[in-house]
Amino acid sequence: MTTRELPPVNKLTMQQQRGWRCVWCRYPLTVGADVDLGEQRARPSDGAAYSWFPRACSDVAVCVVREAEQARK
Repeated sequence: MTTRELPPVNKLTMQQQRGWRCVWCRYPLTVGADVDLGEQRARPSDGAAYSWFPRACSDVAVCVVREAEQARK
């Protein structure tokens, strides 16, 4: 499990919300090369609550590098 705070769900792509891509660096994930961050509940002020399923890269160091590259774009 991670100690990083998850980004706001409304700032993520649908692929990130569904766990297909890393919640931080957006890299495509595969089973075994990921960390399941658990079901999360979103409660928007203008709609019904829903679940989302964030996952992250299992290699944190590589993820941090990819995330920095994304921030430069």
